[in-house]
Amino acid sequence: MYTFLFGIALLIIGYFTYGKFVEKTFGVKSDRKTPAYTHQDGVDYLPMNTPKNSLIQLLNIAGVGPIFGPIMGALYGPVAFLWIVFGAIFAGAVHDYLTGMISIRNRGAHLPELAGKFLGKFMKHVVNAFAILLLLLVGTVFVTAPAELLHNLMNGWTSLGVIIAAIFIYYIFATLLPIDKIIGRFYPIFGALLIISAVGVGVGMLVTGAPIPELSLQNFHPDQAPIFPLLFLTISCGALSGFHATQTPIISRTTRGEKEGRKIFYGMMIAEGIIAMIWAAAGMSLFDGYNGLNDILAAGGPAAVVTEASTLMLGAVGGTLAVLGVIVLPITSGDTAFRSARMIIADYFNFSQKKVLNRLWIALPLFVLSIALTQIDFTLLWRYFSWANQSTAVIALFVGAMYLYIARKNYWIALIPGVFMLMATMTYILNASIGFGLALNFSYFGAAVISVAIITLFFYAAKKARQGNIPLEEDVSAFEKIA
Repeated sequence: MYTFLFGIALLIIGYFTYGKFVEKTFGVKSDRKTPAYTHQDGVDYLPMNTPKNSLIQLLNIAGVGPIFGPIMGALYGPVAFLWIVFGAIFAGAVHDYLTGMISIRNRGAHLPELAGKFLGKFMKHVVNAFAILLLLLVGTVFVTAPAELLHNLMNGWTSLGVIIAAIFIYYIFATLLPIDKIIGRFYPIFGALLIISAVGVGVGMLVTGAPIPELSLQNFHPDQAPIFPLLFLTISCGALSGFHATQTPIISRTTRGEKEGRKIFYGMMIAEGIIAMIWAAAGMSLFDGYNGLNDILAAGGPAAVVTEASTLMLGAVGGTLAVLGVIVLPITSGDTAFRSARMIIADYFNFSQKKVLNRLWIALPLFVLSIALTQIDFTLLWRYFSWANQSTAVIALFVGAMYLYIARKNYWIALIPGVFMLMATMTYILNASIGFGLALNFSYFGAAVISVAIITLFFYAAKKARQGNIPLEEDVSAFEKIA
């Protein structure tokens, strides 16, 4: 239990120390106008206050990731705590902060446009296709996961198909309407429910004296699945997640000032890390060991673990509220996944989104594709999501490193976690059955060779980019004169 509590304490300390260091490294301009004002359109660009932006950001990035991922990662044992704590402080929160702040400096641009600007025009097209694929997978996963939880909660009273249809209808409205109509109005309420449910389970474990294990580097996975790279792809949200790079630009378009960035982007990633710690601890301590957890996962998946842990810790009523809090997470990330996909496609084709019909033409094909994907097994979807998700994180961290390199600032804060996750992701792709299926030792070697090659290309491109005087930010002087 001491490892668990110390880990949460480290996350909080990390926000006030390393978070401040990252903010200082980036260099906040308090008087610079943000896209919420310079591009205000009443749909995606409009100013909202910091508490509202923070809760929306937390719900956007959370999904089932900081719950389902840590529950499955709990099979590896307390080593999962290390990845959540240090991953969140030095990788995930840096990733989210830099993506959000660089987006603010570039009219709220999404990752494909940022990749095109800082990594080359070819990367814009690659990342655009990759981001749309990732968001489709996320949106689909975040339809099926909450639908199954609701179906279990209602004891089959309503069919799974009806619940899925209802969630899709909500997603359509949330994707098309201005951000302050549904997301800005209801997310603060949902955020409170999320925090209450997570805190409730965490306090319940402390009060009941749940046997949360202490730190150990031993691999406790019943199947002895290798910690590297699998743990680092299993637990993504809560430590480091590329999905966040698709979500932060949504809030970069509603942030009132750059000084708010650390609270919104870095701080909410730390909050997600705390949620991940709670659910990883629940997975390790409430089911008679790792074999017991593995049996429940095999029988009913992470959703069954959530339901049983919530009821065990909080009773029938409290458990129901906790499950509702967990249901909120994927729904409030699924809707913004589709919204983000719409915005990315609109930006790519320079297609104005002021008219609702323009939004509809982009959104409808996305929902048709997602409905088709719901027929695919959740476990398979999650495996593809994990690979696509962490690959996106690598791209976002390299964008951040390139930005800082050009600005002659400490780019290592982004490059080091980017290289680490590049190695983990390439090892997974080379080793996994859905990838090349190579032996693990060959995969390590191949990933190392590929990583060295990409790092070499990065420094070559970075030197050319610095000499080319790429503008780091949009010129807002004309707007400031008018204002």
